[in-house]
Amino acid sequence: MNNRSSRLVSRRRFLLASASIAVSSLPFVRPSRAATGNELRIVAAPAKALLIDRDRPRTAVWAYDGTIPGPTLRLKQGEAVRIVVENRLDEDTTVHWHGIRLPNAMDGVPGLTQAPIKPGETFTYEFTPPDAGTFWYHPHANSLEQLGRGLAGALIIEEREPIVVDREMLWVVTDWRLTSGGQIASGFGNRMEAAMSGRIGNTVTLNGVVPEDQPVRAGERIRLRLVNASLARIMALRFEGHRPVVIATDGQPCDPHEPVGGRLLLGPAMRTDVVLDMVGEPGRRYRIIDDFYEGLAYWLTHLAYTDDPPLRSDPPDAPLRLPANPLPEPDLSSAQRHELKLEGGMMSGMGMMGGGMMQGMGGMMGHGRAVWTINGNSMTGDGHAGMPPLVTLAQGQNHVITLRNDTAWWHPMHLHGFSYRVLARNGAPVPHNQWADTVLMAPRDSVDIAFVADNPGDWMLHCHVTDHQTAGLMTVLRVGGGRSKT
Repeated sequence: MNNRSSRLVSRRRFLLASASIAVSSLPFVRPSRAATGNELRIVAAPAKALLIDRDRPRTAVWAYDGTIPGPTLRLKQGEAVRIVVENRLDEDTTVHWHGIRLPNAMDGVPGLTQAPIKPGETFTYEFTPPDAGTFWYHPHANSLEQLGRGLAGALIIEEREPIVVDREMLWVVTDWRLTSGGQIASGFGNRMEAAMSGRIGNTVTLNGVVPEDQPVRAGERIRLRLVNASLARIMALRFEGHRPVVIATDGQPCDPHEPVGGRLLLGPAMRTDVVLDMVGEPGRRYRIIDDFYEGLAYWLTHLAYTDDPPLRSDPPDAPLRLPANPLPEPDLSSAQRHELKLEGGMMSGMGMMGGGMMQGMGGMMGHGRAVWTINGNSMTGDGHAGMPPLVTLAQGQNHVITLRNDTAWWHPMHLHGFSYRVLARNGAPVPHNQWADTVLMAPRDSVDIAFVADNPGDWMLHCHVTDHQTAGLMTVLRVGGGRSKT
């Protein structure tokens, strides 16, 4: 076995490490729902899911409409929609429409933008999605446990003029921490994990199951929409024998390009759209490998070629560039500048701090004190009434924010209500005209982002390693005169 092979820890050994659970290769069905009469209804409730071996008990989960992930919602760009959410859980919930530029009152943050949806109650979200792309939806109440128990789904806003491909695939990738009996392990909110890399699971699913193969045909061109719906797992995906071309990040079109080193880096909450030309040989299988964590690489799945003859001999000669979304371009010459410094956590110089300045508005968390700060302030949990803004941004003005990660850990930083242009990382310009709503920051990284503050309200900015968010790595940016009424 060569050095590279020895690093590829077997699928069962890594993904199912302490659980000793057999891998299932069952086919899976991805439910999809288009808006009918511009109105949809989804229900959050306990359910059972076949995440693993069919011979073992189904896993008790919390799900939208009884499926893991929840139904894929397909909406039309620029068309208004009403989505009624019914709560059949035994606790409050909300839904955050991640990445959608929508009115503040529809953003799904309990206390800050809306009253939480009580058990047995409903809430109607109404918005008109301005941007086409790949988005997703998930709770923002007790989000660490609700997301960790399965509440998540993809939200696709269809382009008016999509690019030409033979077909489209959606992969919602999630990791789970399961017991040896195949049930979701307790221990959400472990303070030590919150101060380090967060709750990383021992089982990774693709569209709700652990599949062996993804059937493909030689010669076809596929648009693959990737969503990382994990609590904390960062992924670096390599497509053995293939060259993915990135066409969108976080739903926003970019200059088509191959990722550096052929690896797609995907932090929690991030999305990437790629075009894959199936250039492999009929009858062969090609691994898709996640090798983000050193020494713990594993194969996520295979591209399994059918024995059919190639659909075509050469890749199609068709443009890959997606139509631009109506994002206002920030004018850097007139931009107001701000700096936000991330601190705290283990091995970060400040140590694992609690109390004092680290508590901020959050005070005591259910599982311990806050351990992270933004500019010396912490907000814990999921959002609540009275969260004061850390920064007030002049409405309609151009803004550049420098995010400085003075910690020893990775942080996918998500801003609600906006997409922003990613300008520079550690002083070097970021190529390919990339926009995002969640930017992944390595330890000691500095990232400059820019946007036009054209969406008024109080908007959360937080790390999407959910343990980090609930342990203090969260704040509010105010645009305009104040927050919406709840």
